[in-house]
Amino acid sequence: MTIEQFRKLALSLPETSESAHMGHPDFRVRGKIFATLGYPDKGSGCCMLTAAQQKRLVTSEPDVFIPAAGAWGRAGATTVRLRSAKVDVVRKALANAWCKTAPKTLVRKVPPDTLAP
Repeated sequence: MTIEQFRKLALSLPETSESAHMGHPDFRVRGKIFATLGYPDKGSGCCMLTAAQQKRLVTSEPDVFIPAAGAWGRAGATTVRLRSAKVDVVRKALANAWCKTAPKTLVRKVPPDTLAP
């Protein structure tokens, strides 16, 4: 997966905008960050997942997903190694991060099959 594919997937989610945080592109829904690019390196992204979602992804795709460092990682922030990632897997991770971050009133308006299983 490329940086541009990650960006396109993130921006395809409802009411998502791209901004920047600490010198890295980020993706927000109604002002709250659910994903970033370029950290810890240019070949990585990050999804703000629940701890349970992170555990499932790290277990099922260990070459793609790793917990972010420190407290952020323990809280569910998950690094995505883009070079090893498949589009469909990252699409689901981004959708989960979006659902976790978006206001529940917005999440309820989106058809469930549009986002994540």
